[in-house]
Amino acid sequence: MKQSLFESRHQAQWDQLSRLLDQLERSRGVAQSSDFPQVYRRLCHHLALAQTRGYSSLLVDALQQLALRGHQQLYRDRSHPSTSVSAFILAGFPQLVRAQWRFVLAAGLMFLGSLIGIGVLVYLFPELVYSLLSVEEISGMRAMYDPAAGHLGRSIERAASEDWAMFGYYIMHNIGIAFQTFASGLLFGLGSAFFLFFNGLTIGAVAGHLTQIGSGATFWSFVIGHGAFELTAIVLAGAAGLHLGWALIAPGRLTRGEALRLAAGKSVLMIGGVILLLLIAAFVEAYWSSSAVTPATKYTVGALLWLLVLGYLLFAGRGHHAPE
Repeated sequence: MKQSLFESRHQAQWDQLSRLLDQLERSRGVAQSSDFPQVYRRLCHHLALAQTRGYSSLLVDALQQLALRGHQQLYRDRSHPSTSVSAFILAGFPQLVRAQWRFVLAAGLMFLGSLIGIGVLVYLFPELVYSLLSVEEISGMRAMYDPAAGHLGRSIERAASEDWAMFGYYIMHNIGIAFQTFASGLLFGLGSAFFLFFNGLTIGAVAGHLTQIGSGATFWSFVIGHGAFELTAIVLAGAAGLHLGWALIAPGRLTRGEALRLAAGKSVLMIGGVILLLLIAAFVEAYWSSSAVTPATKYTVGALLWLLVLGYLLFAGRGHHAPE
């Protein structure tokens, strides 16, 4: 069907829906009419047809705007804001992660693959660490995780009152890395891929070196707890960035701008969940990871936290309506 015929056949319905949305948006107390869901679904069908048939971006964009306004009215949240936040945490975020599993898998392979690979190589060939880290950085890491120093994950002993300051530092540092990894995905995904590899190589080199010189027990008992949240967050931030990049590389029938807008909506939601994971990671790192608890206890708790994070992302929200 030609676009002109398609428009003339359905324009009256679109105008009617637009007027109804104007009324609903002006008076938020006005109840939806009983046929509103049916009208909205019809519009979504028209939008899908317009996209499939390759109609002009002007028409597709106008229908997308109507669909967005209709979605906001149809699913308008009239409850307390905390309800939607809790729903996102309990169901929406893990559902989104599972829906974006291809990007999550790609990001995980880049980050964890480089981390494990370089860690093994540095352990087998110790001199390799100097090609990745400076002498000053290596010296600082050795002092921080020296088993004879009597402290964990810190260069000097600190009082308990300073844990709050470290909590804030960890938040700012980790969220900075996450946003860097995410936002650089706008460079057609290359930026996100670079930072996933870079962070993986850096962390892996440190892990391999400290294990090789005999500080492995100190290092691994420190990182295993908060690592469940922090490393997962880095992977998910990278996945969100790769999604942005893929929208620019393969927009399909959409323009790059339209594809990017659609991808950005899901990616920003993903970053909301990433920030939550990083807040938890900072709390665990500040108050648990450096505490004077036996390594065996930390390994046990760390393993449970990894199972908790993986179980949450794999199973939470199943049976609930997935977010649009």
